[in-house]
Amino acid sequence: MYNRDGYMFVAIMSPYRLQFAGGDLLIGTPEEEAQAEETFFSYCGRYELREDRVIHQIELGSFLNWVGVEQERLMELRGNRLTLSTHPILMQDKQQTAHLIWELV
Repeated sequence: MYNRDGYMFVAIMSPYRLQFAGGDLLIGTPEEEAQAEETFFSYCGRYELREDRVIHQIELGSFLNWVGVEQERLMELRGNRLTLSTHPILMQDKQQTAHLIWELV
């Protein structure tokens, strides 16, 4: 989500997330907590458009290493599709490029 005031928010969640067996918001088994951490990712902050890039200035996030850091995404707009791509980043012990594709419906 990008708003006109210059703020953005992203939340990415696996469709295979599992509910905790108990009803306590802050207590799960170590396995439940690990699975929850591995299947949800979010961050928010200000953004700035620069030609074919968008710069995210991370203010809050589930990956604390990014808080206070600028994250650059490459933008490509084709028809009704917008693709945001990372430069190579470390994921699962490998340098990988992530792509997020938005489609206007």
